[in-house]
Amino acid sequence: MSGPESRQTSNTAQFTARWGPSASVITARGELDAANADDLAEYVQRCLSYSQWLILDLRGLEFIGTAGFSALHRLNVVCSGADAEWTMVPSRAVSRLLRICDPDGILPVTGSVTESIRSAANSDPRYLLQLIPQSR
Repeated sequence: MSGPESRQTSNTAQFTARWGPSASVITARGELDAANADDLAEYVQRCLSYSQWLILDLRGLEFIGTAGFSALHRLNVVCSGADAEWTMVPSRAVSRLLRICDPDGILPVTGSVTESIRSAANSDPRYLLQLIPQSR
């Protein structure tokens, strides 16, 4: 499957993407702040055109500022508008920021990439039984 560049480096962060049959996994490493939060949001938005289920692996982020939270919130809005599913696997720094900025747990968080991929595969229409009413 083709997609946008599989790797992008931006200031103090690096973003990579992998595409699978049911989901795309975007990994962010380093530090996410005002200098590069928009870069992550734009990168993820480009990946959205190649998959309807995105998994954002943030376990490699050592720091995330409030601009990073704004980028995550913007992604939530974009994915909702595109009728796409997404989730994130947070690092300790991301979890700490979410406790402060998202106390109601609006943003989708999961415990592991494996768990997220399993959820994506289970929600893939190719794996669902569809009942078709019989015409009368």
